[in-house]
Amino acid sequence: MSSCFTDLAMQYIDGEWRPGTGSWDIIDFNPYDGEKLASITIATIDEVDQAYRAAARAQRAWAEINPYARLDIFDRALGLVEEREQEITEAITAELGGTRLKARFELHLAKEFLREAAQLTLRSEGRLLPSPVDGKENRLYRVPVGVVGVISPFNFPFLLSIKPVAAALALGNAVVLKPHQDTPVVGGTLIAKIFEDAGLPSGLLNVVLTDIAEIGDAFIEHPVPKVISFTGSDKVGRHIATVCAAQLKRTVLELGGNSALVVLDDADIDYAVDAAVFSRYVDQGQVCMAANRVLVDRSVAEEFTEKFVAKVRTLKTGDPSDPQTVIGPVINSLQAHAISAAVDQAVAEGATVLVRGGTTDNLVEPSVLTDVPADSSLLHKEIFGPVALLVPFDGEDEAIRIVNDTPYGLSGAVHTADVERGVTFAKRVDTGMFHVNDGTIHDEPLVPFGGEKHSGIGRLNGETTLDAFTTLKWISVQHGRSTFPF
Repeated sequence: MSSCFTDLAMQYIDGEWRPGTGSWDIIDFNPYDGEKLASITIATIDEVDQAYRAAARAQRAWAEINPYARLDIFDRALGLVEEREQEITEAITAELGGTRLKARFELHLAKEFLREAAQLTLRSEGRLLPSPVDGKENRLYRVPVGVVGVISPFNFPFLLSIKPVAAALALGNAVVLKPHQDTPVVGGTLIAKIFEDAGLPSGLLNVVLTDIAEIGDAFIEHPVPKVISFTGSDKVGRHIATVCAAQLKRTVLELGGNSALVVLDDADIDYAVDAAVFSRYVDQGQVCMAANRVLVDRSVAEEFTEKFVAKVRTLKTGDPSDPQTVIGPVINSLQAHAISAAVDQAVAEGATVLVRGGTTDNLVEPSVLTDVPADSSLLHKEIFGPVALLVPFDGEDEAIRIVNDTPYGLSGAVHTADVERGVTFAKRVDTGMFHVNDGTIHDEPLVPFGGEKHSGIGRLNGETTLDAFTTLKWISVQHGRSTFPF
């Protein structure tokens, strides 16, 4: 496994694997045991420029390739992911502390999005539109934007790199990918290797392993990319939106969340408990769609709380390579300290502790809190870790008020015996996505994915991917003769 990281601890620019030329190294650590996986000399601003220039050179020919030839490359890439599934699983476990369950979940979705990318190659359809001018034909072409810059996060790096990268490539674009510095291989060069082996022409996918401490805003300010796709925090997302807006550059921003799972008075309590525990604690709670808040109607709160706490106490924390482990390490010590500090803050503000998990290095055991004061900042922000906040409410109107009392609007769920009651409830919530009688964490290839408010701008998946990574071009043809006033 260590040789895999050593072999891929390189920049991938214009089809060449080479070291960076920066003055310092990114050290890739296993967050569970601290093992050094690789040392990577970072890319400089000059290498970011080289990557974008290579992408621009390669893109025009790629856009002209028969779409069925592009489809074949994605079919081969999917086959390679399936063939290397065990190796990728081990890499996810080693580099980001993902449990076996989480790795299977991530790989399943990544394969689904590769299948969808293959189909996207055939979906850049044009249209003929009528004209009020005699003899005139209006042709509307859907064409690639050119080059797309992708910045991916650490929590689901394989999936959340492949999703925009594959879609953009499938639609005739070239891509420069900057993975998170904590997951440079799984989120970056591992994907480059798969596409290289699948036969993707050189220059179309470039991966730069670097840090903003070295390159500043060079990745997003560069004149070549026409779209920047970013998944990460709302703080960074707002900065990217500001910089790109000044250059009239498009953005697709999938940012943070503070999702709520709501249990109404007629819900199936056992099922709601299962959905809530998964929605809060999968991947150590490091999921933008995770149920930070679990809202329970006061009439069923005692039963729900008892069963929820009992289930949380069964979750095993430890070695992510152990198939029985549910809670592995968080990504780094900064995250671990931030999560512990959030729990301490809530307790200091008067919250009641139902389960208090300890912290050992990067292992953060699950916690459950209730009676968090209504004015606590903890109720309004994203907690990127295994901490659940149980919030009782009286009636649907109060539940809606609490659910919407956050700057975020990404996902959520409601549990009820009456499906239409659930749909009516969902319509009143200010989110981009909401689920009835299910968990809060979902992503499907054909369904638009994205949030409202501080949770982002734009959508990916299905038809919305076409809008994200292509543009419309109007070409008119006058078959007769126009008349002019002079």
